Amino acid sequence: MSKVLTQPTIRLLNPDRSITPYRLTGGPIPFVKFKAQDFPRVAYAAAHVVADPLASNDPWLAPAIDWDTTLQFRHRLWDLGLGVAEAMDTAQRGMGLTWTEAQELIRRSQAEARTRSDTLIAYGAGTDHLAPAPDVTIDDIIKAYEEQVGFVEREGGRVILMASRALAFAAKSPDDYARVYGHVLGQVRQPVIMHWLGEMFDPALQGYWGSIDHDAAMDVCLDVIAANANKVDGIKVSLLSAQKEIAMRRRLPASVKMYTGDDFNYAELIAGDEQGYSHALLGIFDAIAPAASAGMAALGRGNTNEFFDLLEPTVPLSRHIFAAPTRFYKTGVVFLAYLNGLQDHFTMIGGQQSARSLQHLCELFRLADCARVLADPDLATSRMRAVLAVHGVEA
Repeated sequence: MSKVLTQPTIRLLNPDRSITPYRLTGGPIPFVKFKAQDFPRVAYAAAHVVADPLASNDPWLAPAIDWDTTLQFRHRLWDLGLGVAEAMDTAQRGMGLTWTEAQELIRRSQAEARTRSDTLIAYGAGTDHLAPAPDVTIDDIIKAYEEQVGFVEREGGRVILMASRALAFAAKSPDDYARVYGHVLGQVRQPVIMHWLGEMFDPALQGYWGSIDHDAAMDVCLDVIAANANKVDGIKVSLLSAQKEIAMRRRLPASVKMYTGDDFNYAELIAGDEQGYSHALLGIFDAIAPAASAGMAALGRGNTNEFFDLLEPTVPLSRHIFAAPTRFYKTGVVFLAYLNGLQDHFTMIGGQQSARSLQHLCELFRLADCARVLADPDLATSRMRAVLAVHGVEA
């Protein structure tokens, strides 16, 4: 006689400050290996870095990284058929991870990629080592981009051209953006993925492309792409607006891909419509990797219903993780990695595990269960109890 398995129950905090039992629903999506060629879309997961909680350092001042666990996580993504978007904002780039550590991360990840024949990886290159200041010139910004792009290319990597806080601060008109991007794109060895990161992710990037009006900014960005189309593989747009992404997607040159960075609407954008679709370069794919992988494989088999069955339940979770202030989304991504046993602690560089409240983490736990992305419900429950206990809640 088969044994009936019961799902664990845990006492969770509610919005009204009450604490009530929550029984998990179970049924986690299994880990199944795929190849990138199994997918009909290019799918990158922007991967996080794992902090070293045992290091003797001042966490707010000097990052300490667990390199072994960080790199193991990249192999897990590759095993699922996902690409790795390395040294991006999900890795706390410019928000705890400095250019010094980013270089080491790029170097180590590229070395790991060379050990496999099935890796898809690209690396963020920006100007984060150049602090915005009144005396920073456009030429300074070009040189800063050249330094980082040159480093990635010397390591043999493909570039994701990140937005520049220094450029957003220094630019006087759209012409400054055209000058910077035209110069940098004119020198790259192979086509890059550009990244338009909205101010909801990084307030310092408000007014990028020379306007706070996204439609006007889009015109400038599209002009830059059109003038350099042979050097642009695609553009990742992170504006959290399906309408704006679709409008831009339909205006791109035929050779240029749209990579959705919309962690609110990715399922519908990846599925697409009669006029096209978006590829994926998403921070949420770090947190929901098995679901993302299975969904992409279903889409590759032509099973759109299964694709939505797998991914639509993850959207409320993603919207919660990326809720305003959106820049704190990394906390939720790392928390899920902790719950799923992918790292042994809930610690982040810069101490950013404190960026979200216990209320937020409890709702994240519920939504992750509903989305079937808690790989081991018993382990996740045990670890959630530990977090609750630290906050003074008897679970």
